[in-house]
Amino acid sequence: MRILFEDEELVVCVKPVGTLSQGEGKSSLITMLGEQTRGEIFPVHRLDRETGGVMVYAKTRAAAASLSRQAAERKLQKEYFALLHGVPEEASAVLEDLLFKDSKRNKVFVVERERKGVKKAVCEYETVFSGHDRKEAYSLVKVILHTGRTHQIRVQFSSRGFPLFGDRKYGAKDSEKVMALFSCRIGFTHPKTGERLSFYFDRTESEPLNRALEAAKSCGRI
Repeated sequence: MRILFEDEELVVCVKPVGTLSQGEGKSSLITMLGEQTRGEIFPVHRLDRETGGVMVYAKTRAAAASLSRQAAERKLQKEYFALLHGVPEEASAVLEDLLFKDSKRNKVFVVERERKGVKKAVCEYETVFSGHDRKEAYSLVKVILHTGRTHQIRVQFSSRGFPLFGDRKYGAKDSEKVMALFSCRIGFTHPKTGERLSFYFDRTESEPLNRALEAAKSCGRI
């Protein structure tokens, strides 16, 4: 597994698609990191199993408490690349929705009013690149999360008619095998030194997202 940074307090790694960000077992990142770093690992945030990208884990309980507090106070900055079917009308915008999770179906829905189990979701996006592939419009967007709800990015864009490539759970009808969503950057304050740290990594296992990233780079967009 790719490790971007490690010290006595924490480790920053690139989560492979298909691994669990929490829990136990051979497919859990906690187990894999524990074996690789030969120490105890504490989770402080999560990524869906289908999503890869940059994550931070604590190596001490004190660091875990600090990073978890930052996450709760929205000081743990998380940015993503997502490849969408279609092109949003606005090149950049803040998206706000009320989300309800159906635990039995493991699916999240946008709802109109607050009630038990409903949580507010906020993110902002910027369109990095747009184009056409096989006569279909698509767009590469960079997303900054302000809340960390289950399937948030997937649901907020799909509800507006822009499902992510490879995300058949939320309306995509393409044949891509890997969902085009990737955690590209994470920023936080070091629990011990107080230094503000930021880590960026844009490589992913998603071929459509890779193609869009390369196109954006060739145009000087990123």
